[in-house]
Amino acid sequence: MKNPIGFLFSKEKNDEGISNREILRYSIGAVGSSISSGFVSGRVTYFYENHVVPGDHAHYVGKIMTGSIIWDAINDVLVGGFIDRRNHKPYQKMRPFLLYFPPFIGTLAMFMFINVASSPLLKLLYLIFCYFFWDLLFSFEEVGIWGKLSLSSSHSEERAKITQWVSIGASLGGYIPKLFPTLWDLLEGNGMDEKMIFIMFAVIFGFGGQLIALNASKFKERVSVPVEKEESFFKSITVLRHNPTLLLIGAAKIIHEIYPRIDRTYFYQSEFRNNPHFKGGTAETLYDTLSSIPGALSVFFANKLIKKFGGMKRALLISQIAIIAARIIAYFIGIIPACKYNTLHGFIIMCVIIGVSSAFTSFMDIAHRSLINDSIDEVELKTGFRTEGITFSALSFSQKLNNSLQSLIKNITLYNFLGYKPLPGDPDYIFHQSPRFYKWQYPIFMLGPVIGEALYMIFIFFIKDDPERRIEVERQLIERREKMKEKKSVVSQA
Repeated sequence: MKNPIGFLFSKEKNDEGISNREILRYSIGAVGSSISSGFVSGRVTYFYENHVVPGDHAHYVGKIMTGSIIWDAINDVLVGGFIDRRNHKPYQKMRPFLLYFPPFIGTLAMFMFINVASSPLLKLLYLIFCYFFWDLLFSFEEVGIWGKLSLSSSHSEERAKITQWVSIGASLGGYIPKLFPTLWDLLEGNGMDEKMIFIMFAVIFGFGGQLIALNASKFKERVSVPVEKEESFFKSITVLRHNPTLLLIGAAKIIHEIYPRIDRTYFYQSEFRNNPHFKGGTAETLYDTLSSIPGALSVFFANKLIKKFGGMKRALLISQIAIIAARIIAYFIGIIPACKYNTLHGFIIMCVIIGVSSAFTSFMDIAHRSLINDSIDEVELKTGFRTEGITFSALSFSQKLNNSLQSLIKNITLYNFLGYKPLPGDPDYIFHQSPRFYKWQYPIFMLGPVIGEALYMIFIFFIKDDPERRIEVERQLIERREKMKEKKSVVSQA
């Protein structure tokens, strides 16, 4: 792909009538969805712990976010099963959820950052109501965006290209909320109250992102398999047993999160808050930006790189090895006195090393989604049942389970192991922590993920990735769908 930007803005169409501009709007929709969800999921816990219910009630916030796993289990099964068995117009399986839900999701995102004047108990109940309802509606949008990839084309090569661009959009959207810490520093330095900063960006990112997400509804679906009347709600769930690729990727993603961890906001605020070069929020943004530049560039050529690695599976394994090596190297360089991680040059070295590994890892989402899209074809060939809804609900559930595990492990690491204490009304609370907190936060921040990466590879080894089999499945499905159209046409004429 010689000119990625020119490709997207061109009027070129393929044999299925998919224009590059249509792919662009789909990708922009993914940008908006990721902006909104990234801000909510990344900031709501910190906001409640330190501004809504600080002090003795702060630890309940992490427990609430961890407890959301039960709701996620119910919510994702209901969403996926409903989408797969719902009667819908041809080629509009996902569109309604991308057209009608975003305004409501954005409104709830704003409401979560309102500090209602009430008792701590009622504030926590308010969080539960807003977050759990937001989570339900966002599940429909998330399944809609990613489920539409499987319906975007009958050909895996074309799907892989669309998946690449939509994943780029999602990655870009996921990065934009990471600019928030720097904006936070700037606005707070100019006298704006910290709580008001969070509320303002809940409107800009939380609600504004959802308005951008509406663009995804404009992409047309090109695969349509009618829902049979006798299909039960549970059939779409039990059919997952025919999809080992999905189950292995889901398990790999879950076990990947089982390692000691600390929220990066706490790490950067404590290590760089009074740094002579830049404050904690700016350090966090700089780290996210500098360490992601190689990955952001390599993702434009992800499919070519994946082919050179020998397929999606091998690309995933190579990526994990690169991450492990980079983090170990970065850690040991960062504890050398001359290259201390919280000095300017030490910080730059850390960003460069992690950035090199991001060139390998930035296209992992593309590999995951491409493998899963292909597995949906395989399931349809075996069962005659199209499972975008429950497949991406299951994937969404595994991600939400990951988030809950992250929240639980962060909570345990922060409060039980590091002994963190949020101090109401103390602007320098981050400096009034135990010696253990300062001793262990860097090893946990840099080396903790290595454990998860190693565990992840165990499950990925068992995934099958056979290009010849994939082509044969596509051929058989196209023939079957044509026969179904002919049969339906004969019946309607009779």
